Amino acid sequence: MSQETNATIPPLVTADYSSEIGRLQFVINNALAGIRTAMPVKVIAVSNIGGLSPIGTVNVQPLVSAVDGTGNLWPHGIIHNVPYMRIQGGTNGIILDPAIGDIGIATVCDRDISTVKNTGKVSAPGSLRKTDMSDMVYLMTIIGAAPTQYVQFNSAGITITSPTTVTINATNININGKLTVVGDVETTGTLKNNTKNVGSTHTHSGVTTGSGTTGAPT
Repeated sequence: MSQETNATIPPLVTADYSSEIGRLQFVINNALAGIRTAMPVKVIAVSNIGGLSPIGTVNVQPLVSAVDGTGNLWPHGIIHNVPYMRIQGGTNGIILDPAIGDIGIATVCDRDISTVKNTGKVSAPGSLRKTDMSDMVYLMTIIGAAPTQYVQFNSAGITITSPTTVTINATNININGKLTVVGDVETTGTLKNNTKNVGSTHTHSGVTTGSGTTGAPT
């Protein structure tokens, strides 16, 4: 269970005692103050660090403190084992885990989701709690600096930028269109053009001395 106090509660003024409507309004406002929808949070810890693994969890600190009826601020405690969202369908996905220090938006489910988190199946609520921070899900980062590693989409096209290495693992890579390479090209294995080996092991026919030229690669 999360450690928290109720959110902003309107102070009970004299007018609230003087009429049935005033007292009813106070009760309604008090109940509405406990309903959770979405809130900004800071990532304190994360189970994954970008490796090939199932979707993990984060520990987060809600950034908007609770306020009691007299105006006192009460910071919320850290919420543990919060599932986070990944763009994934079946076994196809983009691995982009949250990082410690990220400020993102989280939403709170209306019922206890603990059993669903543990089993991944249709389940009864784990308890009778409702709109509790323990049933939070981290969605995405909303405040952050300019990235240094990214895939960029704009009117000029698509740009992939990395300060280190871009690795592509595939059985086959098909490129339809013109390929422009700026810089050196290093290959390992056989390099072919129109089925002809043009790598380090290819040979030429028709070699002669003097001003003659070689034949095509074989």
